[in-house]
Amino acid sequence: MIKLENIEKFFGEHRVLSSVDLTLAPGNVTALIGPSGSGKSTLLRCVNLLEIPEGGSLELGEQRLEFSREHQPRRDAVLAIRRRTGMVFQNFQLFPHLTVQQNVMEGLLTVLKWDKARARERAHELLTKVGIAHKADAWPATLSGGQQQRVAIARALAPSPEVLLCDEPTSALDPGLAAEVVEVLKQLAKEGMTMLMATHDLRLAASIARDVVFLNNGVVVEAGASRQIFTQPRQAETARFVSTLTQTLPEAWAE
Repeated sequence: MIKLENIEKFFGEHRVLSSVDLTLAPGNVTALIGPSGSGKSTLLRCVNLLEIPEGGSLELGEQRLEFSREHQPRRDAVLAIRRRTGMVFQNFQLFPHLTVQQNVMEGLLTVLKWDKARARERAHELLTKVGIAHKADAWPATLSGGQQQRVAIARALAPSPEVLLCDEPTSALDPGLAAEVVEVLKQLAKEGMTMLMATHDLRLAASIARDVVFLNNGVVVEAGASRQIFTQPRQAETARFVSTLTQTLPEAWAE
């Protein structure tokens, strides 16, 4: 479904991604792990072109875009990619002046030009799915962090994206609230949602993701099945990083 080849990304003269390759199969969940500043979030944002690479290529289904410093993709091609992806941000990014239901409806109304009745029905369906339909008329500021992130997931799912991108979806939450979000993501994984998530949460990566990609200094150090990466890493650098994480690994690994 998604293939990135030789992705290069610079901020000024600083190279943050170097010759990164990544392939996501339909229905698969892949976790990006690595230390802070390793390029996880930048790579995630290159998938939906919130960050435009300066080198390499991106394929999403039948769409293929080439990048270079001299050639940037046309805006309509960028928007076409973004419409096929959904994004869940670390700090929720909900509109504070809109109710929960209105947050989920907003993109359907303004981007896809749905009528209000259809958008309202879709919002209710998704808020029910993430277990927060009873808060449809509430303001985001009145919700817990876990509830806000569940609304953000519902909003990202509203246009039926082909892939869901999650940028540290639990890092802003305490363990109890994070568990609410993890359960929603687990259910989406069971339903076959293609997901790519950047996370520091080893337990989340091990229990949901089939595949794990370890990034450091903008380079893919190692990639493989989650069980292999966490229990029998092939690279010493991976082993050192995994050993610093203190979360207890789950007994039930993602299959």
